[in-house]
Amino acid sequence: MTVRHEAETGSEGHDLEVWIDQDLCTGDGICAQYAPEVFELDIDGLAYVKSADDELLQAPGATTPVPLTLLNDVVDSAKECPGDCIHVRRVSDSVEVYGPDAA
Repeated sequence: MTVRHEAETGSEGHDLEVWIDQDLCTGDGICAQYAPEVFELDIDGLAYVKSADDELLQAPGATTPVPLTLLNDVVDSAKECPGDCIHVRRVSDSVEVYGPDAA
């Protein structure tokens, strides 16, 4: 079954962004397994998002764009995360579309 996400219908390259709440991160690394281009575990055992230049973004609340080619992997990461700490939101209005606070 193919699921079409609303971000795939957008005309811009990066309609969504993702961030991780490290206070809730369990360090399981599931996100880094699904989308290693977007997520990485640091030496502290917690997951962080990475910039488009592959730089680990360790500031609290740091966001990174979700490339459309990786959307399904990022969404799967949010769904499978045991800590419910991955938040995916629309850039245009900051509404969470995947993650623990999604409507």
